[in-house]
Amino acid sequence: MIMEQLQLPQPKMTAENIAAIAALAVSIVALSLAAIFIHVSEVQLGASATIFNRFWIATVAFGLWNGGLAVRSRLSEEKQPIKQQPYTMEVMWLLLGVGIVYSAALGVWAWSLTQTSIAHSTLMHYLTPMFTAVGEWLFWGRRFDSKFMLGMLVAILGSFILIANDFSSGNGKLIGDMAALLSAVFYALNSLIVDRLRTQLNSRIIMTWCSAISMILVFPIAWLAEEQLFPDSARVWLAVISLALICQILGMMMWGYCLKRLSPSFISVCCLSIPGLSALEAWLFFGEGIDWYTVAGLMVILLGVYLTLSSKSAIKAAVKSDKNSLVTVTGTNQ
Repeated sequence: MIMEQLQLPQPKMTAENIAAIAALAVSIVALSLAAIFIHVSEVQLGASATIFNRFWIATVAFGLWNGGLAVRSRLSEEKQPIKQQPYTMEVMWLLLGVGIVYSAALGVWAWSLTQTSIAHSTLMHYLTPMFTAVGEWLFWGRRFDSKFMLGMLVAILGSFILIANDFSSGNGKLIGDMAALLSAVFYALNSLIVDRLRTQLNSRIIMTWCSAISMILVFPIAWLAEEQLFPDSARVWLAVISLALICQILGMMMWGYCLKRLSPSFISVCCLSIPGLSALEAWLFFGEGIDWYTVAGLMVILLGVYLTLSSKSAIKAAVKSDKNSLVTVTGTNQ
């Protein structure tokens, strides 16, 4: 009976769906490098200063990119100008919501790490896929098959294995645990809002607004809380620039691109592999120790990802072609 339930029709792997899965893999690797860059920046900068530099550098880079595309469009020999789709009030509110929710998620989780153990904070934060699935069902009316739910639970179990060694010696505090749980809710909301925006705008436009709004929100906190706002060495400058270009621009843009084709809940499940990849990268770059919990946990997470991907709920129904969605000049639903 169990095997019969698991033998569900396989999702159709079109070229667009394969491209979305490849983009998700790039996004996960890029985002996993954030821990490496933050580790380097912590030599001089605090958490909020690092986040602020991530956002302002990304905002400037996005601005130059958008400006370059606009100039190229005007200088092109096309006789017919590109039609621009005006921003509706709904889109403006959603863009504002993305910036608020994303910066809140980063800030609340960083604060939770000061109030409870890393293991307890991570444990609460790993519940993000569950909140995302509940949000998809509650707001969008989406339903998930049993194979997807099994894969999600397996991946979450793998996440618990990943931190089992630290959890056994960690003493959590209720307020810190609740803050970490709240960060999971914020991350889930961020996925749902971007999922909605992807029907109106391309991922570049969304992440431009997200970075700019987050920069504005984080700046006063960093200004008041940190003794040093900017790096004063080439090594740390390289770290925060890499954090902005690789993690915020490449990683988050690929993540937003995937939402055109893939379920937010499936993407959240895949993102559970990021801490394991970060641990492997820390071992590779810094020679940090790695135990069997990390390897076993990552393997179980990948099993969960495989189960969710092979279900009917991972890939969305057919949508319009996403061709050139990363380089279009205007915020259309390309």
